[in-house]
Amino acid sequence: MMEADRSHAKLPSETPRPAGEREELQRIWARPSGWRMFTAVNNTDIGLFYMGAAFLFFLLAGVLALLMRTQLARGDNSFIGQDLYNQIFTVHGTTMMFLFAVPAIEALGVILLPQMLAARDLPFPRLSAFAIWAYVIGGLVFFLTIFVDLAPNGGWFMYPPLTLTEFSPGDNADFWLLGIGFIEISAIAGAIEIVVGTLRTRPPGMSLDKMPLFAWAMLIFAAMIVFAFPAVIFGTLLLEIERSFGWPFFTAAKGGDALLWQHLFWFFGHPEVYIIFLPAAALVSMIVPTMARTPLVGYRLNVVALIATGFFSFGLWVHHMFSTGIPALSLGFFSAVSMTIAIPSGIQVFSWIATIAAGRNRFKITTPSLFVFGFLFIFVIGGLTGVMVAVAPFDFQVHDTYFVVAHFHYVLVGGMVFPLFATYYYWAPMVSRNMLSEKLGRWVFWLMFIGFNVAFFPMHITGLMGMPRRVWTYPSGMGWDALNMVSTVGAFILAAGVILFVFDLFLRLRPGEQGPENPWGAGTLEWLPTDVYSTRSIPHVASREPLWDQPNLATDVEAGAYYLPNAPTGGRETIVTSPIEGEPQYVIRMIGPGWAHFFAAAFTAAFFLLLTIKLVTPALICGAVAILSCFVWVWELDRGPEKGPVDIGGGFKLRTYVTGPTSHAWWAMVVLMLVAGSLYITYVFSYLYLWTVNPQVWPPTGSPPPPSGEWAAFSAALLIASVGAFVAADRLLPAPQSMNPWAPALMLIGAACLIGGVVVEIDAHWRTGLRATESSYAAMVYMESVLTGELAFTVAIMTVYGLARYFTGKMDCVRRVTFESIALLTYYTAAQGLFGLLLVNGFPRIIG
Repeated sequence: MMEADRSHAKLPSETPRPAGEREELQRIWARPSGWRMFTAVNNTDIGLFYMGAAFLFFLLAGVLALLMRTQLARGDNSFIGQDLYNQIFTVHGTTMMFLFAVPAIEALGVILLPQMLAARDLPFPRLSAFAIWAYVIGGLVFFLTIFVDLAPNGGWFMYPPLTLTEFSPGDNADFWLLGIGFIEISAIAGAIEIVVGTLRTRPPGMSLDKMPLFAWAMLIFAAMIVFAFPAVIFGTLLLEIERSFGWPFFTAAKGGDALLWQHLFWFFGHPEVYIIFLPAAALVSMIVPTMARTPLVGYRLNVVALIATGFFSFGLWVHHMFSTGIPALSLGFFSAVSMTIAIPSGIQVFSWIATIAAGRNRFKITTPSLFVFGFLFIFVIGGLTGVMVAVAPFDFQVHDTYFVVAHFHYVLVGGMVFPLFATYYYWAPMVSRNMLSEKLGRWVFWLMFIGFNVAFFPMHITGLMGMPRRVWTYPSGMGWDALNMVSTVGAFILAAGVILFVFDLFLRLRPGEQGPENPWGAGTLEWLPTDVYSTRSIPHVASREPLWDQPNLATDVEAGAYYLPNAPTGGRETIVTSPIEGEPQYVIRMIGPGWAHFFAAAFTAAFFLLLTIKLVTPALICGAVAILSCFVWVWELDRGPEKGPVDIGGGFKLRTYVTGPTSHAWWAMVVLMLVAGSLYITYVFSYLYLWTVNPQVWPPTGSPPPPSGEWAAFSAALLIASVGAFVAADRLLPAPQSMNPWAPALMLIGAACLIGGVVVEIDAHWRTGLRATESSYAAMVYMESVLTGELAFTVAIMTVYGLARYFTGKMDCVRRVTFESIALLTYYTAAQGLFGLLLVNGFPRIIG
């Protein structure tokens, strides 16, 4: 609770700060050294490692691109064989999209968000570290497959039926399916951290309308991941199950449809373009005002444009499928949406131009601003060609030609890579004691800008001349040789610019301490003086550019004049504020470095990779170790209220423990439930889609009828009983230092009923003679039980963990965050299971 007049929060404290507070903070937040560096959870440390790993994958994918351009430099070239070229092509695209683009943006979020929000760290630092290590281990193993002839060769889009076992035997495709599915799960973990961190760890006074645009973009970025990534995870799950167990989701002879994969993949794939672009555009919106020395023109319109772009992006996936024979009405609808999304993008472009114009007399031409100008030029061209391919008749002519290759490189490289390089030069002083070289930076820009346009602009022409994409060679004499040679030369010029940038990093980047204080004269909080504990104290924010509007803010913060200038709980902590207005609510106690999250990531990666090569028993062992590591990891999270309210400075006392909707843990579980809901909606879409393409065989003639209503009622009763058991357990949780045998018994009964409801449903279908391998209908019926069963198993594991805490005196009616998380997931799982019963048991009867 707040125990002082709120208005006083706007003024720095006049009370002298005790000596030794800074030293105490440095001790508590100290970075691990030596081998213990793998245990680090500080956002700057793991964020830099994350960014370094993403940049490494960018370099590796770039090398593969140069190999492909060398092969395509002239016709009838034999530099690379067809199979190896297909592997290189697949790994290049997969690495750029899955291992570089999204992770690089998430890495920026991990580094910049706490600094922009003046938070000590994001609320779940070990979750960020887990996501990063899982990504690094899984990504490196995936990339190394190309050196042992195990890399996938079905394209980074992995279209069936080419990727079914019949046409792609061996484990190559499985490395893509299990590896990328696992890496996307780590991306979702990062998204949960970003959503909760952006909404709940802002500084006091920073309401939503005062957030930096990058924080807005990262919030939308994370929300888009929550709703888009489950589609590709579900698609990879279906394809891997078909390859491993023969359930025919994509096999036409058994009622499946290969186009289902395209719908699932592009429902993820096109929003991913904007998942990448929106944060990059917001970075530009942060850099341009600083260089122009004036606030961004149209801040609110930019926020609306970010939200609108994120919303419209989910209606564009059929943009990639115009030539697949979809109805004319659908063509018109998706063509219109594809053109409409240019409007919010145009708002942002004109906002940047207006801001530059408003500050034209003060605008500084620096390396970051050069990359911003390069971004504007390249991205606008990519946007114009995007409107062209949004017109269905034109798309029919250029589909699967190099025109499309040129278009999406102009969008992705222009819209993400150039802003990213601007970011490297602009924010380097925040994490390094040296700025990067302006002289070398200008060389880097011009080499990259010229090289990119020389490489990719001619592809528009070769595409219009009919050169197909995704080919490993082409006949000489088609008129494409000269343009392809020009593109190859441009690619090497672009590579020279990147190499020069790496040389500049090697010379000048020295992470570990801050460089010149606010060298660009920016107005946002990330340029406050920082140390290992982030800012010295957490300020009260009254505007969007607090460093411009409060000239003494940096000095006061460094003197510890605001909130949390010390460590009142004796450990790592930051302030949690309300999601809308930014009102202080409580102090979150965070855990520090440890090995548990690292082992959880390593053994989870091993679990997926061992499954890929069909070593099931070792995989299960690794899975069990990963679960145990997670138990150790989260054991310290629910610390209880023993510290009581603490003084955060300025005459305020805040609680150190809350439960229910105020708790950041409650918010994280809700976001996880949204992920599960998105995954399940994707299943429902797939179920109904297969019915629409094969209504006469849904269910197939001769297929067993759905189980009798009694079985469905019994399953539903068990699911409802699981909810009732947890509701009763909630009411019977004992007071601290007390025991009540009914509470743990009811938790066990609830988890058992949840699993029992799924088992009864599976058994009922099995008794009718329905077999998942016989038809896509049967496979989809069992798939519902798979999805609900996964959640029920998770609830069972969490219940075991909850009982362990209960019997060690760490869960009761007050210390109940762990119980609330288990109960929330139980309620969601039961609701999903009940809906599934209605779908798979009722729908065939309705259409029959």
